[in-house]
Amino acid sequence: MIQYTDKSLCKIRTITTFLSLSKVQSSWKHRIADAANFCQQLTAQFKQSGYQVQSIRIVTNPFGEYLNTQSVQTASADLALLNSLVQTSNQCGTRIRFAIGEAKNAHEISLLPELIQKFSDLCNACINIPIDENAILDNHLIEHAVATVQKTSQITANGQGNFNLTVNFNCQPQIPYFPASYHLSELGDRYVIGLETPDLLVNVLQALQQQPHISNHQARMQRCFQVMHNALKHHTQQISNIIDASDINSTFYFAGIDSSAAPSKDCASMVDIYRLLGVAYFGAPGTTEASALLTRVFKSIDNVPLIGFSGLMLAVTEDTGLALGTINQQFDIRTLLTNSAVCGIGLDTVPIPGDTSAEDIAALMRDTGTMAYRLNKPLTVRLFPVPGLKAGDMTQFSGDDLCNCAVMAVS
Repeated sequence: MIQYTDKSLCKIRTITTFLSLSKVQSSWKHRIADAANFCQQLTAQFKQSGYQVQSIRIVTNPFGEYLNTQSVQTASADLALLNSLVQTSNQCGTRIRFAIGEAKNAHEISLLPELIQKFSDLCNACINIPIDENAILDNHLIEHAVATVQKTSQITANGQGNFNLTVNFNCQPQIPYFPASYHLSELGDRYVIGLETPDLLVNVLQALQQQPHISNHQARMQRCFQVMHNALKHHTQQISNIIDASDINSTFYFAGIDSSAAPSKDCASMVDIYRLLGVAYFGAPGTTEASALLTRVFKSIDNVPLIGFSGLMLAVTEDTGLALGTINQQFDIRTLLTNSAVCGIGLDTVPIPGDTSAEDIAALMRDTGTMAYRLNKPLTVRLFPVPGLKAGDMTQFSGDDLCNCAVMAVS
């Protein structure tokens, strides 16, 4: 029998709280402290039960509703205050990340490059692109988003400030992962659990390989689906039980779990899972079938409310295997888009040449957005135009979150 109860293999990537701030700055301290205290108490309960919590996250309503957005200077002054409140509220040492919500118009979008430059991981933001009655994307807003992506790449080290900015298509509020995350005030105080499970999925698939070989492809894939489903269902139930038993006095309402695997550079690669499913490497024949299977696994969890992406994440520079794949030229941007049709997350953390034209970046966004609305699924674009680099050059990213990889060609 395959064992999948090891809690060290299923990490809680984030406890993400969603709250609203107003123009009344005197209320901010209380609101931030409430969210941080709640997350820290819940973190302690998860830890006591054997689950590791990697980060605490706080997401707000659209920042134009509470920051003084008259200028970069006024918005920066407000963010400096929020920064100090977040830092003061951290009593347990767990990483606290902050998202200022969505930018809703051209002026707010124009503020983002310099705000990200100054505050980086305490200034995660998203831009939601709508469609009109004929399902045509708002290209005016896309053009402003492109200009912001390009400026952010120019004024932040190695262009990696775009790690804190994403362009969303058909994304609903309460995604727990940054920077696609945003909140709407009418939803009230809520929280969502986001997972990191590649280690768990690799473990159960490796255990499956130790059992008698199944030669029939359909039967083998069905068995792979079942063991991954069972493993995820077990841990989501355990996490749900901890939440149900919690006696924390809080205004935050549990909205659900995002079942996405959410790989990082510190865990197994999604590429390892593709190999265990019989695909030689991500991008090889069989990739799309495996992507669709994994998506069905994440969406099959029915014992807890699912929210957010709850799908397959292919984040190029956050996944060591995908990063290596760019160096070995095993897939391209079109491969990522093709697989987005059966999974997610779009074009995520993709480094592209620094001189990529605004027209080409906008076209990639429109392709992704068209797919998101046509297939009714959440997709995002998080591109890193890297100044001075061309396709095939190696990035020189720094920090704890990003892997270095080869810059990908756009055309």
